[in-house]
Amino acid sequence: LVQDEFKLPVVLTNDANAAALGEMMYGAAKGMKDFIMITLGTGVGSGIVANGKLIYGHDGFAGELGHTTIIPDGRYHPGTGKKGSLESYASATGVTTTAHELLANSKRESVLRKIPKEKIDSKKVYEAAIAGDRLAQEIFEFTGKILGMALANFIMFSSPEAIILFGGLTKAGDLILSPTKKHMEENLIQVFQNKVKILVSHLNESDAAILGASALVWDM
Repeated sequence: LVQDEFKLPVVLTNDANAAALGEMMYGAAKGMKDFIMITLGTGVGSGIVANGKLIYGHDGFAGELGHTTIIPDGRYHPGTGKKGSLESYASATGVTTTAHELLANSKRESVLRKIPKEKIDSKKVYEAAIAGDRLAQEIFEFTGKILGMALANFIMFSSPEAIILFGGLTKAGDLILSPTKKHMEENLIQVFQNKVKILVSHLNESDAAILGASALVWDM
């Protein structure tokens, strides 16, 4: 429609793929030909770059790593109707769900119990965790465990040089990065261990997809 209206060539991709292109041209993946971009926000998006090219698949929908099953018969994902997807656990929404589950299934003390259930979100969990709340720290440890297991699977699929993490959840820093790295390495077979870097994006969160879209146009 845009092409017909303006008589100009038009290209289209989703935000996670655009962010991967932006990272390759301007960010932490500059100079890399094989890496995976994982966006950890409200959901989990991804872009896979192999041999310097973004992987689209035969129909343009490749790279939906957030919807891969990581826990069989696990949490229900209302958007897809599937159970146990990575997005159900390793997103900001997943952190909130984990908080609700741990609070409901345990009687342990936590500052999160003083917050109305509907007001608990990943930011509140983060604030509690950095203040030393053990239950809040366990929420991030669990989230990192699930993410690390998933990243190990992704590494054994495409053997990337690095995995670039992007999005609001990365602001938790070592609270999530340490358990992610630990469980990633533990779930890799030996030939892949201690080879793949986990890096946090160098790009401003609001700029990455726009920069990636510009890279896509530049490559036309």
